[in-house]
Amino acid sequence: MLIIGIDPGISGSICFFLDGKIIDVVEMPIMTEGKKNKKQVNGSQIFNEILKRIKNTDKKNIKVVIEQVSAMPGQGVTSMFNFGQSFGILKGICSAMQLPMYFVRPAKWKKYFNLLNSEKDASRTRAIEIFPYFSSELSRKKDTNKADAILIANFYYETYKIEE
Repeated sequence: MLIIGIDPGISGSICFFLDGKIIDVVEMPIMTEGKKNKKQVNGSQIFNEILKRIKNTDKKNIKVVIEQVSAMPGQGVTSMFNFGQSFGILKGICSAMQLPMYFVRPAKWKKYFNLLNSEKDASRTRAIEIFPYFSSELSRKKDTNKADAILIANFYYETYKIEE
């Protein structure tokens, strides 16, 4: 089964996870818009990244797991709107590609990996512990979002493979 774990948002990532192994992780494709060069997710590139990795896979064997995001205290209205827009673009792309989607709240997958109330970088450490062969791809502090996408995919794999 191919699991696509997605940490949504401008600085998010997409993990392609096949039978318990990381196949690839890509940073969220982004582009700039308008005079202020604001960043936004690049929906057509997200589509291309997913399509090139699933084209020979039966859609019945694909699960897309997206972190279920919501407004967070202290975030500005504009940034929350942009975050929600990114989430909606991802849902729209997966719907148009007719890929089954599952949503997991951050608290649920973080609790599973014992990451609740930990530093943001703790997910990177945890992903390296579980997947040491992928540590070179998680060497930078900014790779935390890649680690989140990996853990989201692995959470689904470990908790739902029993039901398959």
